[in-house]
Amino acid sequence: MTRPQPRIYLAGPEVFRVDARAIGERKRALCAESGLEGVFPLDGVPPGEPPPTPDSGLAIARHCFAALDRCDAMIANITPFRSPSGDVGTAVEMGYMRGLGRPVVAYSNTALPYVERVAIAIGGGLPKREDGTPVDLEDMAVESFGLADNLMVDGCAASEPRGAPVITRQTPFAARWTDLTAFTEAVRLLAARLG
Repeated sequence: MTRPQPRIYLAGPEVFRVDARAIGERKRALCAESGLEGVFPLDGVPPGEPPPTPDSGLAIARHCFAALDRCDAMIANITPFRSPSGDVGTAVEMGYMRGLGRPVVAYSNTALPYVERVAIAIGGGLPKREDGTPVDLEDMAVESFGLADNLMVDGCAASEPRGAPVITRQTPFAARWTDLTAFTEAVRLLAARLG
């Protein structure tokens, strides 16, 4: 009897793109090459935009949580989305999967550390407190640990027993949702871990 392929939830904000399903197919194919079964969040969701109602949104959330429950691990795209940080929905999914005790591998198509992205978002350099702590325009400390994102996001991937730092690649801005170089590296890393 052959062992079933590990099921991998493929999280990320590319689900919001018009070509999301095509990206999902490309990701699934790359997973299959490494002996993994990719599960894209839109699998089983009817094509087209859902009605813009709270019930529709919550139904999608339930669908995604159910898909996470059926997966053995996750690859998360934390490329900055609508802010200096990754997609908040992806971060929730990462925490959920980590809470299930399952592996999370993350990647980002920018190599620019979080603190530098925050500085750009507020229009330049960050002010500093007397002790040198970088702060935003509301005098709130900005994490300057050299991580890809908020320390808890990076921690979902790096803190488990066989965890790894977020995989980062500097990708041209226009290709940040379609370049799968870092994703491919994440697939190989996860396939080796699941061995």
